[in-house]
Amino acid sequence: MTTSGARSRQRLELTFPDAKPLYASGEAVAEASRCLYCHEAPCVAACPTGIDVPGFIRKIATGNLRGSARTILSANLLGYSCARVCPVEVLCVGKCVYNDWHREPPIQIGRLQRYAVETVLGGGAALFARAPRAGRRVACVGAGPASLAAAGYLALEGVEVTLYEKRAIAGGLNATGVAPYKMHAEGAELEVDFIRSLGVTIRTGVEVGKDVSPADLLRDHDAVFIGVGLGADSPLGLPGEDGAGVVGATAWIERMKLEPGFAVGEVRRAVVVGGGNTAIDAARELKRLGVPSVTIAYRRTTAEMPGYRHELDQALREGVRLAEQAVPKAIRRQASGQLAALQLQNGQELAADLVVLAIGQARTGALAASFDGVVVDERGRVAADPATGVTGNPKVFVGGDALNGGELVVTAAQEGKRAARAIARALGLKIRVDAPMGAGHP
Repeated sequence: MTTSGARSRQRLELTFPDAKPLYASGEAVAEASRCLYCHEAPCVAACPTGIDVPGFIRKIATGNLRGSARTILSANLLGYSCARVCPVEVLCVGKCVYNDWHREPPIQIGRLQRYAVETVLGGGAALFARAPRAGRRVACVGAGPASLAAAGYLALEGVEVTLYEKRAIAGGLNATGVAPYKMHAEGAELEVDFIRSLGVTIRTGVEVGKDVSPADLLRDHDAVFIGVGLGADSPLGLPGEDGAGVVGATAWIERMKLEPGFAVGEVRRAVVVGGGNTAIDAARELKRLGVPSVTIAYRRTTAEMPGYRHELDQALREGVRLAEQAVPKAIRRQASGQLAALQLQNGQELAADLVVLAIGQARTGALAASFDGVVVDERGRVAADPATGVTGNPKVFVGGDALNGGELVVTAAQEGKRAARAIARALGLKIRVDAPMGAGHP
C-alpha cells in the first residue's frame, strides 16, 4: 500500500529518529515467544478496544503475520497508529504480568502490534472484504481517528461513507500533532490510505458549515457522525502575550511536523506553559531540536501534573527543566517588542526567546450544535448516549474529542467503532465484521 501524499522531505519532524524502531523479523519472533499467552489476560482488559493481545502475539510467533494483523484490525482499525502513539506504559504493557515478577521486562506489545500491522499493510495485502452494498449513506464530519474508525467499520458493512475534512490533509491529530519521535505524518497517511482502501471516500478542503451545510448532510445521508477534534490553542490572556515569540503548542507542533523549511531559528531559551502531555511533548521536541534551555512552567506541583509521569521523567532525563508552582503573570518584552521573559506571580522570571502555550484548546461544540436537535453542554462537549454515541437527533452520532473533551487516539477509535455499530443497527444492517467492543462497552 502506498501513502497518499508525496510530502516534502524538508520538514523539521524528519530530523527526529524513531524512538521505538520497527522490529526486524527475528526480533519480533523472539519478543513474541516470551509471551505467556495468559488466559483472561490483563493486557486485553487494559485495551480500550479489546484487542486479543495474546492471540495476535501468538500468530507473530508462528509466522502468521496476516492473521495477526487481522486480529488487531478487526478490534481496532487504527491499530497501526495506536501501536505507535498509545501510552502503552499505562495501558496494555503496564498491565503485563511480567511487571509483577520484576525479573524480566514486560512484553513490548505496542512494538509487536506495529510490526504486524506495518509489515502487512506495507505489503499491500487485503485483509477484509466488504459486504454487498447496503444502499445506505453516512457522512462523517472530520477525518481524525474517531471518524476514520467509524467510517471504516461502516464501509465494511456495505455502507457508502464520505468523510468531510476542512484541512488539506486527513488524519487529524495523528497527522498534525503526534510527537515526531513516535510517528511522522507519513505514518498517519499509511493508515488513512488503509481506511480509504475499505471503500471510504475522503473529501479534504471541505468545511462543514461553510462549504456544505449541516442541513444538506442530514438531507442527503441516512446518518451523520460528528468526529471533529479540538480547536485553536487557548490563550493565557496576559499582558504582553500578543506578539512575536508567543505561540500555541498545537499550532507550533503542526508547523514543525508539516511545514517545509520551518526551523527553530535563534531560539536559545524556551518556556512551555502547561503540565499535560502536549506540554511535555513540545518541551521534548524543542530540546531534541537543540534549544539549550527548555523549561516547563506548571502552576501546581509535579504530583498534580496531568501529563504521564513516564513521559515527564524522560523529558527530565533529556535535559528539560521543570518549574513547579509557576503561575504566569505577564509576558515581559524589551522596548523593541522582542520577547524577554515570562513573569511569574511569585516575582520570579523565566528568561525566554520563545513561550509555547499548552494550557488546552477551544472546544468545537458550536459546529455540532448547528445540527438540528444536537445539544452541547457548558464545557463544549456534545451531549450523547455514552453507550451508542447517539445525540438528541436520532440521525446524528458523535465520538472522539467532540464527545469526551480530548482524550487518547485509542479512545477516539473505540468511540468511532461503538458509534459505527450503533449506526449499523439503527439502519437495520446485519453486522458481519467481528469487532470486539472492548471493556465496558456493549
